[in-house]
Amino acid sequence: MDQTSTQHAHSVKVIGHRHPDTDSICSAIAYARLKSLLDPQGSYEPCRAGILNRETQFVLDHFGVPSPRLYIDVSPQIKDVDYRRMEAVDAGMSLRQAWITMRDHQVDTLCVVDGDQKLRGLITIRDMVTANMDLIDDLILAKAATPYHNVLDTLDATVLAGSVEDKVVKGHVVVGAGSAEMIEKAITPGDVVIVSNRSESQLAAIEMDAGCIVVCSESKVSRTICMLAEERGCIIISTPYSTYVAGRMITQAVPIGHYMVSDKLLTFTLSTPVEAATKVMATVRYRYFPILDEEGKYLGIISRRNLLNLRKKQLILVDHNEKSHAVDGIEDAEVLEIIDHHRIGAFETEAPVYFRNVPVGCTCTIVYQMYQENGVDIDKATAGLMLSAILSDTLMFRSPTCTPVDERAARALADLAGVELESYAAEMFEAGSDITGKTPDEILNTDYKIFGSGNIRFGVAQNSYMTEKSRVASMELLAPYLKGSMKKQGLDYLFCMFTDVPSSTTELLMAGQGAEELIRRAFQVEVKDGRAVLPGVVSRKKQMIPALLNAIKEEQE
Repeated sequence: MDQTSTQHAHSVKVIGHRHPDTDSICSAIAYARLKSLLDPQGSYEPCRAGILNRETQFVLDHFGVPSPRLYIDVSPQIKDVDYRRMEAVDAGMSLRQAWITMRDHQVDTLCVVDGDQKLRGLITIRDMVTANMDLIDDLILAKAATPYHNVLDTLDATVLAGSVEDKVVKGHVVVGAGSAEMIEKAITPGDVVIVSNRSESQLAAIEMDAGCIVVCSESKVSRTICMLAEERGCIIISTPYSTYVAGRMITQAVPIGHYMVSDKLLTFTLSTPVEAATKVMATVRYRYFPILDEEGKYLGIISRRNLLNLRKKQLILVDHNEKSHAVDGIEDAEVLEIIDHHRIGAFETEAPVYFRNVPVGCTCTIVYQMYQENGVDIDKATAGLMLSAILSDTLMFRSPTCTPVDERAARALADLAGVELESYAAEMFEAGSDITGKTPDEILNTDYKIFGSGNIRFGVAQNSYMTEKSRVASMELLAPYLKGSMKKQGLDYLFCMFTDVPSSTTELLMAGQGAEELIRRAFQVEVKDGRAVLPGVVSRKKQMIPALLNAIKEEQE
């Protein structure tokens, strides 16, 4: 894992609600900047829990700010675990060296890679035991195309004659015991012959075209025999081990590539959910599993024990405080702070958190206050983002949720951002209301939240428009889609607010059995064919949701 990916994995995520609006995105960016300035040793990353709507994209483009990283699920992943960054090995490594590596690092599995660090296979202790049973196969070194340098390393040997470079064993392993005549009968060309200090045995091996003579117990070899070996292309090496020990050890020179497992390997990536990895580990008897990056390159190994050291993702929630509005996997994350301006819903944390909830029209108004309280300067781009969020959430000060604090903050931020407030707001709202190429699903999810009361679940979407043409076009596109979307989400009701900003009026579309009667009782208005006009209703938070919840409670009583 490189330094950048490590930083992203361990940074505190500042994130808004799913189906993000402009306030959700801009408050995440602005607050992450403030936290980074106040805590230079920490790492704070603005994130988003859904797709950007067109209004928000316009804002980011206007002020030259990149889109935050997308996080649709904060459930723990392998990258949140302190896995073991064990170095991989080459397939040419000898069995003996592999065993020494396992012993020294206290693992029972080694990962074998190629020159590009792509995983080729695994070698385990069980594979080593299997290899040890091949002692009776005197052709195993040849079958495995064992390099002679592996033989040197395994026997702690030195070369007395010939060269081992780029040469592999091509014959049997023969222990040269008995008379020279007996040795001659046992040897075929290319064999590796293990002998003692008897010169007649050494000469017999050379005459029979042995590929290599292993002289044991560091016995001396005459210059004449070395010269003869050179002439016949025979390698002579000297080992400190006895004939018995050398005979047993030489098969450990076989490359691990001959025994490694290369089919149907169980691997994980950094993004593999811990829950999924745990289930896989429970189905097999392996102790260690390779971890690969997005390109399939080896990074390290992980075991069940590593999962005990799981680091939960650390979050700061902005513009929401209800679990139903939060990113998936929130129950497996650690929430450090909540900065919000909505009603306080049902949300439990494992430990005390910093919770700042202020009854203003926009989360960015609160973030602006925090910049002022800490004496931190606001740069032009950040000022523009916070201004845009306030204008969006308060419908340019028309919403009943808007307070004098919001308006004062917006006008101060407009000066810092260098924009003319009214003309910029009109441009921003117009960009957000453009439905060119949009699908019904995109319109619904522009600013959408799900709420609950008892066993009733309902969704409320809101879109704001500066022109009637855009508003009517959006309604006509979405109307046939509502009923199917409601059923797909398993909701009892689905409402979509189409708010006309200049006239401070909302035209409401609805779906669900009893939805029309619910709206009649909640707002005392006429409802026909799943539509209703709500004069003066522009706020989902302060006008729409409280009225709906009260009507549902009356119905349940």
